[in-house]
Amino acid sequence: MLPANMHKLTKHELLEIADKTRASFQAATEQMMIDNDQEQALIDIYIPLAAHLAGQAENDRATRIIGVNGAQGSGKSTLCRLLQIVLEEGFAKRVATFSIDDIYLTRIEREVLAIKVHPLLKTRGVPGTHDVTLGRQLLTGLRALQAGQSIEIPVFDKSVDDRSPKKDFRRVTGPIDLVLFEGWCVGASPQRDQALSIPVNSLERIEDPDQIWRRYVNQQLANDYQYLFAEIDLLIMLKVPGMSSVVEWRSKQERKLANAAPGGHRIMDTKALQRFIMHYERLTRAMLAEMPDRADLVFKLSDKHKIVSVQINRRAF
Repeated sequence: MLPANMHKLTKHELLEIADKTRASFQAATEQMMIDNDQEQALIDIYIPLAAHLAGQAENDRATRIIGVNGAQGSGKSTLCRLLQIVLEEGFAKRVATFSIDDIYLTRIEREVLAIKVHPLLKTRGVPGTHDVTLGRQLLTGLRALQAGQSIEIPVFDKSVDDRSPKKDFRRVTGPIDLVLFEGWCVGASPQRDQALSIPVNSLERIEDPDQIWRRYVNQQLANDYQYLFAEIDLLIMLKVPGMSSVVEWRSKQERKLANAAPGGHRIMDTKALQRFIMHYERLTRAMLAEMPDRADLVFKLSDKHKIVSVQINRRAF
């Protein structure tokens, strides 16, 4: 699926790397309960993409930040985990993954924000509900890691909607060749002022009639978030078919969260989930409209959750 001039692997080399990585790759897909057979994706997508990224890292001789954007449930975490396996086992690269979810403000911080600015900011997700300063510090720290040095990356526990205690933070030891930085709004651009006036759903129409929430979110995105996203060296987008897929796939993700949570995770019912996704809808629609023209790589997903085509923009080379 990715052209040979992008990954520069012979067929023999590609199959050789597949043999080296297949066992760990398949074990990870089983652990993540992935429905689709990923064997062909290993050959068509993951190995060629890993080869391209590994080659760029070698040329730059510096830690590269790879941004991975995609709507809720699109498979960003899956892509990053499988890509990390191929990069490490197939190309001997040192890789760290970092989700924008892990720098969500704590529940208490969001409750304070909800009182001071707007009640909708209590719900995690939109720009303005992350600790962007911490995010920039983490990316800078990961770039600077020398051999033997380490850094702690926070973990956000969605099952309790709060940041995990420090004892559960992930420790990453340097040096690092590539950082996979994923998140639903990673790389997003702010909307023009006039686009904010018309509500995109009932949540905005009923709960944000004065446009305070959506304008605050857009302002945050236009300011500190752009400094965070400026750290990205290459941006990958997982393009979903539309909002209906987001609802369906996010619902599946919710069930997986429930199965994985040791203490049990209360599944949102359909009504609660639809309301939750409404918080994300405006920016998701905006990114689907404009990001494919500027992301370096765009993987287009079918309604069966499979990558069916790739769009390569010039900067990817």
